[in-house]
Amino acid sequence: MYRVLVERSAEKDLKKLPPGVRTRVGNVLRNLANDPRPAGSRKLTGTKHDWRIRVGDYRAVYEIAASIKVVRVYRVRHRRDVYR
Repeated sequence: MYRVLVERSAEKDLKKLPPGVRTRVGNVLRNLANDPRPAGSRKLTGTKHDWRIRVGDYRAVYEIAASIKVVRVYRVRHRRDVYR
């Protein structure tokens, strides 16, 4: 089981989301504790440990530290803004 840490920047992003989307994203982030690489997640090119998961039109970008079993979520934004 992994520990999921949500960075301050991701918390701010979550607060800006519509309530229904916030609930769906929250459920997906909680499920990362059981499986940090679920179906639909993709490794980001050009990085060693960064992954993204799609939740509708929104993306959660996170880092997996497998050696210490930690998933660090650092961005949750609309797909047009997440990689900027």
